[in-house]
Amino acid sequence: MPRDDFRDARLPADERATRLLRELTVEEKCHQLVSVMPWTLVRADGSDSYEAEEWLTHPPGHVAQLIADTPVKLAQLVGSIQRQAVERTRLGIPVLFHQEALSGFLAGGHMSFPTGTGLAAAWSPELVQEMSELIGRQMVRTGVRHALSPVMDVALDPRWGRVHETYGEDPYLSAALSVAFTRGLQGDDLSRGVLATGKHFLGYAAPVGGVNTSAYEGGMRQTRDLFAYPFEAAIQLAGLRSVMNSYADVDGIPVGASREVLTDLLRDVLGFDGFVSSDYTTLDQLVDRQRVADTAAEAACLAIAAGLDVEMPKPYGYGHVLAEEVRQGNADIADVDMSVWRVLRAKFELGLFESPYPAEHIDVAAVAAEGTELSQELARRSVVLAKNDGVLPLARGLRAAVIGPHADAAKLQFATYTYPSWREATDAVLDGQLGNMLGTDDVTTPWYRALVTPVDPERLVHERFGARSIVEEITDYAGQVRTEQGTTLTGSLGEDAVARAVEIARESDVVVLALGGASLWFTGERTEGEASDTADISLPAAQTRLAKAVAATGKPLVVVLVQGRAYALPEVVRNASAIVMASYGGPFGSKAIVEVLFGVANPSGKLPYSVPRHSGQIPVHHHQKTGSGYRSPLPPSVGRHYLDLEATPLYPFAHGLSYTDFALDDLSHDERIDTEGTARIALTVTNTGAMRGASVVQLYVRVNTKGITRPAQQLAGFCRVEVAPGESRRLTFRLAAAQLGYTNVGRDFAVEPARVDFFLGLDSDDRRVEGSFDLVGKPRVLTSAERAFLSEAVAERV
Repeated sequence: MPRDDFRDARLPADERATRLLRELTVEEKCHQLVSVMPWTLVRADGSDSYEAEEWLTHPPGHVAQLIADTPVKLAQLVGSIQRQAVERTRLGIPVLFHQEALSGFLAGGHMSFPTGTGLAAAWSPELVQEMSELIGRQMVRTGVRHALSPVMDVALDPRWGRVHETYGEDPYLSAALSVAFTRGLQGDDLSRGVLATGKHFLGYAAPVGGVNTSAYEGGMRQTRDLFAYPFEAAIQLAGLRSVMNSYADVDGIPVGASREVLTDLLRDVLGFDGFVSSDYTTLDQLVDRQRVADTAAEAACLAIAAGLDVEMPKPYGYGHVLAEEVRQGNADIADVDMSVWRVLRAKFELGLFESPYPAEHIDVAAVAAEGTELSQELARRSVVLAKNDGVLPLARGLRAAVIGPHADAAKLQFATYTYPSWREATDAVLDGQLGNMLGTDDVTTPWYRALVTPVDPERLVHERFGARSIVEEITDYAGQVRTEQGTTLTGSLGEDAVARAVEIARESDVVVLALGGASLWFTGERTEGEASDTADISLPAAQTRLAKAVAATGKPLVVVLVQGRAYALPEVVRNASAIVMASYGGPFGSKAIVEVLFGVANPSGKLPYSVPRHSGQIPVHHHQKTGSGYRSPLPPSVGRHYLDLEATPLYPFAHGLSYTDFALDDLSHDERIDTEGTARIALTVTNTGAMRGASVVQLYVRVNTKGITRPAQQLAGFCRVEVAPGESRRLTFRLAAAQLGYTNVGRDFAVEPARVDFFLGLDSDDRRVEGSFDLVGKPRVLTSAERAFLSEAVAERV
């Protein structure tokens, strides 16, 4: 008989995990490291699947992607599977359910929020934490305790289709939001929280050619100092408990098989002590795509030795296959034991052994309304006013022509990893248009058919979320509104459609040209999304043709760009009277855009990425190294970096205008700090305009170290301040020397004596307030735990 002393809740989680580990057979251990699809265990009505009894002899540790149309149904299915695990297996170990949470809990009946670049454009970590706290409560209620979010990739290449899932191009901004998201999900006590998963470790957003899953070609310094920064910050500041590997290979080794990345760097250097979750089918790809193993068994041996703890979403190399490799002596049982121990400890930390089941009663209407105001505010803060010649804000009562593919399409405000997008992909599976992401599976169609009924996506977002299109929102303010699509996102609707658009434009006072992209899962007309990369980031030609035809009317042209990443804009768009850029904002994306157009909201969004002039400039991020790219000084008699184009971005990182003006002055700062000290930098922000508004004051530094080329500038702090006309705030940054570390010539991570130049402004090119201080004293080698990642910023009334 097994001992059950591991059930003593008075013991710490690590001790309980150690005691339970002793009771497991090799087969049981290896199955704690696998995930299965929910239909493997239950039918859609919650009864046993035909495979259930077989699986329960060696129960899986995890269940993947259980999505239902209502929280009540979800909780019912979670409860059915959890009762199998707890009540019908030898040791009664609860399973750990995982689900996506990037833009809200990806499950029917829950609020949706802006996509990653939208959250980043809001520059509001406190609201992101509030959002993830809500997501955590919703997940706990339904018994799902492992979130496959947030995306911590630093995205430097807009050709890559998943940019919109990230927090943009800057490692500091990404770190600030990753820490906030992780803190909100996990909380101070994991027994009441949800495991966050930082993904995708490492270099996933810098693929060769911008093509998804391609290799990452980065050196050791770039890897540690740039791409690892958000992950390391979340580990050290928020106790990140799970990390997902990247599909990329790093220095020639796939991350899923790389001990250098998953153990030497992630654990030994960055201090991570949670468990590593594989991105879906990682082990399969070691065999089929990257060809570093010939069999599932070989892939399993590579992965477990590297430190990849859990295989998702279903067994390929772990489970029975890994157990046999252990018995044959090809896989080290010590590696298996460590991975199993990490998983068991997490389950104990979550309190799953004491409280394995979902809530018994769920108020569906109340749950659906949770986060409504927060989603609205995040969408509102994410809208960026890129250009305005005075046409905005629009006057109420005017005649408006709303033209373009985004004019009357509320569904396009929902990106992948939202429930409407998942439903659209699922409906395509049910209609026979699309195999699922894992390939066609005979059981998936009846499973989903029993859980959901295909529905028009536009109807779904209207009925479930109350979402409205841009046209519908404008009718609340304009005296007359006429609309014409004119073109699809990427294709022509014919000359008649363009002619109709031109006709209504001529009869209007202003044209709102609603252009941009769409993010979908492997189906439908899209410009972004997973495995939806583009060689050319220009606005699609069909939209450019429509813009030219409408602009020829001479009517004031306000361009609205709904996009998850940067597009290279044609001249006709650049010449518009006003340009508004917005992410996929979710249920209130259109509302937030229109509130900005009519001055109901004063825009405060700031771009989380630089906007190139042309695809050929990529990469064009603001933190390019000194002496590289557009940060390189021009030789004598050379007028610009390219013969045919300016090398600078069209709009710099953090660009964003307001309907009021802000003055920055009265700088004061420390002149000298020690390598163990903290610099104080302060200035006054005054609203010099006539309208209450908010803006984001940013601190950038350049550390003039010796022997290593460093970024020309680095974001080192920011603070969103809201002030009434004529009012001021005194803003003080406290910047620790330990935040200025880097990998030095000797390959130590250290902070060293240097002159530190800094500037403060409202975007990454706004150097209106500048200064410097000296960093003195002995060089200081820093462990990860000794680093500082985020500066402090305090705004006080003057």
